Amino acid sequence: MAYDFHSDKERYFNFQYFHSRDYVVPFVKEFLNFDDDPKILEVGSAEAGVLKAFTDLGLRCTGIEISESRVVTARKFMQKELDNGLINFIAKDIYEIDPDKLPFKYDLIILKDVIEHIFDQEKVINFFKGFLNEKGMIFFTMPPWCMPFGGHQQICDSNILRKTPYFHLLPRKLYKTVLKAFKEPKPKIDGLLDIWDTGISVKRFEKIVKQNNYKLLKRIFYLFNPTYKYKFNINPKEQNRIVMAIPFFRDFFTTSVYYLIQKN
Repeated sequence: MAYDFHSDKERYFNFQYFHSRDYVVPFVKEFLNFDDDPKILEVGSAEAGVLKAFTDLGLRCTGIEISESRVVTARKFMQKELDNGLINFIAKDIYEIDPDKLPFKYDLIILKDVIEHIFDQEKVINFFKGFLNEKGMIFFTMPPWCMPFGGHQQICDSNILRKTPYFHLLPRKLYKTVLKAFKEPKPKIDGLLDIWDTGISVKRFEKIVKQNNYKLLKRIFYLFNPTYKYKFNINPKEQNRIVMAIPFFRDFFTTSVYYLIQKN
């Protein structure tokens, strides 16, 4: 079965919180003045562990999450912050929300390991402009599709598939055949095939950013994703500069890229 933390919501919440506190907040702090009361929006906020690192700083946050059950859990974990008016949640698809009807525009939008799950990424990155203030920014983390576990096979029930790198790069039909052969349940197969369809490369992501008239403020390539520190006790390590400089090749050996982009 999948790793225990995928089903242990409190443990997963803490992973997200620690990662956000130790890596996300420091990454954006260089460009975001926390003394100016910036407004923070997370798309795909799940149980809201990422946002807790920002509410701990007294910042007002909004979490948008399509899964109603995950929002219910988030409200449970963040009850104190809800009572203090530091956070609110919207349980809807992002496209169902009219940004002009929200109480304010946001200084920072966060998508942590979310963009690789979204269909029509060009459309959604442009759509985010309506949620941002004049100089608003978006923070992304993403696993390049060609990285060892870019297909999210770590969620497989099969212990073999869960630990097999790169097999998600098989042609789609063959990939589906392998998942069936190892008796993965249909809902999980469907989800993994969705990721096969939406997985994104570094080159394609940066092309979309440029085409939509955003400015790249900062990026870091990681050989070992900082989240591995909390999940697997593996210390983070930035990618070698030579590897990082080689397009396409770098995607195979980079487990995560952090980006901060800004509206031009």
